[in-house]
Amino acid sequence: MPRRSSRAIRFDTLFAEVGARLPLFEDLPPDTMEQLTASGFGRGLLTASLRSRLRKAGFRDLGHLAGSSPDAITGIRKFGPVRLERLRTFLLGEIARGLPGARAIHAAEATRDRRLGRLRDMPVGSLPLDADAIAALGLAGGSCADLAGRSRDDLLGTGRVTSGDVDRIVAALAGFLGAGRPIAPRPAEDSGDAPAAAVEAIAARRAARLAEQDREWEEAAPVGGRRGGSRTG
Repeated sequence: MPRRSSRAIRFDTLFAEVGARLPLFEDLPPDTMEQLTASGFGRGLLTASLRSRLRKAGFRDLGHLAGSSPDAITGIRKFGPVRLERLRTFLLGEIARGLPGARAIHAAEATRDRRLGRLRDMPVGSLPLDADAIAALGLAGGSCADLAGRSRDDLLGTGRVTSGDVDRIVAALAGFLGAGRPIAPRPAEDSGDAPAAAVEAIAARRAARLAEQDREWEEAAPVGGRRGGSRTG
């Protein structure tokens, strides 16, 4: 099934559209990311069919999910907004196991406020929009946050910017906030300099370990939890 384009989804503001392109969690310590990576897809949230769907889409583990964007995750069939929020909550709980204060620092609202604060510190002139258009939009002297608070439809309705202009603005805002920045380190057992045969052996051991985890957790699950969707509802 083709992934949905964020252009096909209506967002209340450009900031919300940008947020869909950014990682669920940012600036996590390397040891936290390694812990998430080592735990595979965790225990108790996803059924075997959903874990399989994630792997087929290229997702490896909880660390990979934590560093992935809402756009990337909800582009997978069966992972709409409701399951995304359950996944975010589950990940936050896993992060909080070994990171004091994580629930306050990495809650969705706290992450949103930090990102908005960064945009408030950036002049709107930093964006790919000429001075005349900025003035016509009533944003002269304003910040990137002021423009990010407007909706795509609102901006297009002024007749001063095109759809292409808005696309470039959204891409620039996402770039300012770190979209595309490497998030998750390799697992400690992996090495980019290892010979191909060693890398294959590592991958095989990891796949076998995760398959064993899946089997054990499925056997331990209530019968009803092995069918259909997430065991959390």
